[in-house]
Amino acid sequence: MKLLIDNALSPVLAERLRAEGHDVVHVRDLGLTDATDAVIMDAAAADSRVLISTDTDFGTLLARRGTARPSVVLLRRSSQRKPELQAALLLANLPAVENALEVGAVVVIEDDRIRVRALPIGGEG
Repeated sequence: MKLLIDNALSPVLAERLRAEGHDVVHVRDLGLTDATDAVIMDAAAADSRVLISTDTDFGTLLARRGTARPSVVLLRRSSQRKPELQAALLLANLPAVENALEVGAVVVIEDDRIRVRALPIGGEG
């Protein structure tokens, strides 16, 4: 599974995930630090990457577009504060949601629960 880390998260998160063998790029690596959410979403979709963010606007954008790509993982609550904790949370939970992300989903990962919503939002599979 290929991942794209949004600008709302530290490049350190990308480094930690890369160190664990994941194919990860940060928007900074792509020169997209000033890009709009739509451009970042397009970049993730074009390279078949799952977008990792704390920005709930991506869910809204997916709903408006009615698309099943890219999948998005939203980190919520205290997990969003330190890259080391975010990496641990993702590493512990990505295997459980990998199949959903491969077919298209918005996954919200909190410290104590995971919610999965199939894409497209408001559409048929």
